[in-house]
Amino acid sequence: MQLQKINTGVIQCKKCPELISYCENVAKNKVKRHQTETYWGKPVPGFGDPKAKLLIIGLAPAAHGANRTGRMFTGDSSGDWLFKALHQTGFANQPTSNSLNDGLQLNNCFVTSTIHCAPPQNKPTNQQISNCTHHLLQYLHFFNKHKVVITLGGISFKNYCRSFELKKLAFGHHKIYALQNGKTLISSYHPSKYNTQTRRLLWKDWLKVFESAALLIL
Repeated sequence: MQLQKINTGVIQCKKCPELISYCENVAKNKVKRHQTETYWGKPVPGFGDPKAKLLIIGLAPAAHGANRTGRMFTGDSSGDWLFKALHQTGFANQPTSNSLNDGLQLNNCFVTSTIHCAPPQNKPTNQQISNCTHHLLQYLHFFNKHKVVITLGGISFKNYCRSFELKKLAFGHHKIYALQNGKTLISSYHPSKYNTQTRRLLWKDWLKVFESAALLIL
């Protein structure tokens, strides 16, 4: 399956009507700081290099981040951390990501998520995760020559492990697992405001995840 076809399938997906309705309502009832903008307001596809050897799996689009801009991790504080780290480790041509037309390009890296619709309070249900897992599997099949997967947060890690019956792996920050299929899985804390502002996740520890990935795909 072609990457564009996978992306189109994500955008057109209607498996979770409650999430579609939520994304549309957020796009209609904008927060004050984005009143003049036109929101994306629908499922957000993956983004990056179609020849990527590094895959990054986040949790979900932010209501006023990717649900607004239409691109993964674009327009919110988590994206600020992600793309700055990718730039410093050679995976991105610039350290910022603000809009679809900001010139950002990823090198050898592709970013997707566990679910592709913004969930209320950033808390998807188990059923919503299950409904969206087939999109993740399609991306992983397309990038069958990838070498490294980074999962951001416990939910993404557990869903990835569940999808491939990896039963004995424990979540933690910068834990590196060599898998039997020749791939490497790296688990990481999510760069959410809660984790960064409480200093549960420090910049130096965050950057090490991407430095490890860069070495592993050589």
